[in-house]
Amino acid sequence: MDHFLYRDGALFAEDVPVADIAAAVGTPFYVYSTATLVRHFRAFDEALAGMDHLVCYAMKANSNQAVLRTLAQAGAGMDVVSEGEYLRARAAGVPGDKIVFSGVGKTEREIRVALEGGIRQFNVESEPEMVALNAVALELGKVAPITVRVNPDVDAKTHAKIATGKSENKFGIPIARAREVYAMAAKLPGLNVIGIDVHIGSQLTDLAPFEQAYLKVAELTEQLRADGHVITRLDLGGGLGIPYETSNEAPPLPSDYGAMVQRTLGHLGCEIEIEPGRLIAGNAGLMVSRVIYVKSGEGRDFLILDGAMNDLIRPAMYDAHHDIVPILEPAAGAEKQPYDVVGPVCESGDTFAKQRDMVPMKANDLVAFRSAGAYGAVMSSEYNSRALIPEVLVHGDQFAVIRRRPTFEEMINRDSIPEWLEPHSAT
Repeated sequence: MDHFLYRDGALFAEDVPVADIAAAVGTPFYVYSTATLVRHFRAFDEALAGMDHLVCYAMKANSNQAVLRTLAQAGAGMDVVSEGEYLRARAAGVPGDKIVFSGVGKTEREIRVALEGGIRQFNVESEPEMVALNAVALELGKVAPITVRVNPDVDAKTHAKIATGKSENKFGIPIARAREVYAMAAKLPGLNVIGIDVHIGSQLTDLAPFEQAYLKVAELTEQLRADGHVITRLDLGGGLGIPYETSNEAPPLPSDYGAMVQRTLGHLGCEIEIEPGRLIAGNAGLMVSRVIYVKSGEGRDFLILDGAMNDLIRPAMYDAHHDIVPILEPAAGAEKQPYDVVGPVCESGDTFAKQRDMVPMKANDLVAFRSAGAYGAVMSSEYNSRALIPEVLVHGDQFAVIRRRPTFEEMINRDSIPEWLEPHSAT
C-alpha cells in the first residue's frame, strides 16, 4: 500500500495535491510519502517480532537525509556501502552502533572513518579485506566487529545485474570455504567475529531462494559453533521485491518473510539483521513529469516528457517497468491508446515505455511514474547537462523540498579552467 491516491479527480500525495507541488517546484521532480516510508519499515519490524532483531535500511535505495532521518526516528538502523553513505547516515542522526558497513571494495580510509566514528559491524567479503581491516584496527587500537559474507551459490531468479548470490558473482566468499576463512579471522587480533552475512540479490518475488540460502546459513552456523566460533548475529541482507506493475501478482509480504526466517533460523538463538531498501522506499515515491510534445511518428505516437533517463535510469538500464499514470484521474472506462513514452535526452535508450496503453494525453499534462522511490534519485546524473531534479517529502498536508534543483550557473561553476586555457591579456 502507498499513500498516492486519486481524490476528487486528482492525484494526491498523502493530503497534498501533486499538481500543487508541480506548480511550486517545477517539473520533473521526485516526491516521497512519509506515511508510506514509516508503514513499510514497521511492516518489516513487526514481521520479526519475537526475535531479537534490527531492521537496517539499505540506504543505497534512497539516501536523502530527510528519508534517512524519517526512518531513523522510526527505529531503523542503516546499511551503508561507502564512506559517503556512512557520513550521510551519521549526519542524519544515526548512531554508529546502528550502522552496518557492507560492500566488496572498502578502502583503508573508509575502514578508518567507520572505526573512528563508530560502527555496528563490517560485513567482510574477502580475505584481503579481512587483512586490511585487521591492520587498520590494530593501528587505531580498536577491535573491529565482523561478520563474513558467504556466497551460498543460490539462484535468486532475478535480473542478472542485481543477482548477488551465485558462484560467479563478485560478492562474498564461497560457502564451501567459510570454515577455513573463519579460522583465519579468529587468528587476527584486530577482529571480533560475531556472525554470518548473506545476501543473494534484489527484487526477489519468491521466498524459495531465500529459504534455500538461509537453510545453508543455519547449517554453517552449527558447523562454526562446533569449530569454537561464537556466532550471535545473522545478517540476512535484503532483496524482497515490490510490485512494479499493478496487474502483476504481489510479491510475498514481509510477514510471510518473517515467518520463513523464524522457521529456518529461529532455533539458533541469534540476533537477526535484515537490510531492506527497495521494499521500504520503492512505492513511497513518484517521479512527476510534464508532457512537452505529443509527436506522431511512423505507425506510433510519442509522448515526449521533460523527465529523462538521467532522472530515472531504471528503464534504460534494466528494461524496468514503471506504471505511468496521469495526474488527473481518467474517467471510468476511458478509451486508451498506445504511446512510446520518451525523454528529451539524445539517446534512443531514453525510452521509458514502448506502446504503453494510456488515456489520450496533450502538451503540459502531468504524469507520475509510480514505484520510483528506490534507485531513482540516487542513480540520477547530469547527462546532457541536465540539472538534478528536486526531491520533495510530504508529511500529511505539508511538503518540503529536501533537495533543490541546482541552477545552471552552479553546475557550470563546478568546472575549473586550467591556467593555460585562460585568455592572455594583450601586451
